[in-house]
Amino acid sequence: MDFEYTQEQLAVREAARDFATTQLLPRVIERDIAATFPKELILQMGEMGFLGMMSSPEYGGGGMDTISYVLAMEEISKIDASAAVIMSVNNSLVCWGLEKYGNDQQKQQYLKPLASGKSLGAFALSEPEAGSDATSQKTTATDMGDHYLLNGTKNWITNGNTADIYLVIAQTDSTKGHHGISVFIVEKGWPGFEIGKKEDKMGIRASDTHSLMFSDVKIPKENRIGDLGFGFKFAMETLNGGRIGIAAQALGLASGAFERSLQYARERYTFGKPISEHQAIQFKLADMDMEIEIARLICMKAAKTKDMGKDYSKLSAMAKLYASKVAMETTTEAVQIHGGYGYVREYHVERMMRDAKITQIYEGTSEIQKIVISRSILR
Repeated sequence: MDFEYTQEQLAVREAARDFATTQLLPRVIERDIAATFPKELILQMGEMGFLGMMSSPEYGGGGMDTISYVLAMEEISKIDASAAVIMSVNNSLVCWGLEKYGNDQQKQQYLKPLASGKSLGAFALSEPEAGSDATSQKTTATDMGDHYLLNGTKNWITNGNTADIYLVIAQTDSTKGHHGISVFIVEKGWPGFEIGKKEDKMGIRASDTHSLMFSDVKIPKENRIGDLGFGFKFAMETLNGGRIGIAAQALGLASGAFERSLQYARERYTFGKPISEHQAIQFKLADMDMEIEIARLICMKAAKTKDMGKDYSKLSAMAKLYASKVAMETTTEAVQIHGGYGYVREYHVERMMRDAKITQIYEGTSEIQKIVISRSILR
């Protein structure tokens, strides 16, 4: 086993770290308070290649491996988890799904602007009554001969108002259960497509999360991805890769909180010495560092397995489950180490704790990950 990163991978990590510290950090607290989408910064991320990292250069992407993507996601997430989830959705859920399963015309028309950062994408699966139970799609796409009519509502959609291109999962034949679900490419601004209210969230507040409403939205036949009934498989396969992105986000939140805690412990004095010399703090730091290292190893194993073309579904579920647990525990301990200062915005860790919670919920709750893992074990 080789645990060393290549020079190319290290260069990607360094570029992401530099961008995060010089561009994302200065106003990250302001964006959190005001729930402001970082439009200009996301455009810069697109120009730097962070929005289509794993897409083929043929379609404007970076052609990078999944390990490079995880390294970049971790560095961005250390500073701004909101920017990281915007990046994750565009890379893992939208670009990857289009390149893997779209036809050449769809790739030319939609993947190119998405992978190059000129457009932003969203993935619309969740509904008011279809979150973890993704089979219970109420949104319908009715075949009208030369087009489909889309009707329904989607909830909790990241990039909901800022996206230009949406991958929408809808029921095309309710008699076939999950085999009657299909996937469509929908453009913002089409008649009948309305953006609902922005959610006022506990964490990742600078990412825009909206509901979407479709009322007789006319979708050209050529905008269906794959065969009829392929939508559920498309969603599950895409989420497998998406979980690696969210695991990397959780890893970044944990490692970022640890780095801030380590620095604070060296600078904060109590009883005449730095708190880093108190055994209680030393043990906390030791536990945090150990858990982060374990989470990093499973994230990288999942990424490497994906790059090798092997089945990574169990590993991606494990990575997300474990890394999100570590993120929640580490950020909570970071607040504890900071004491009263950890409870105020200025020291960042309270925001990181709020951001960490969603990693245990979106793109499959922790409970869903255990179902995925157990099914794989028992298969």
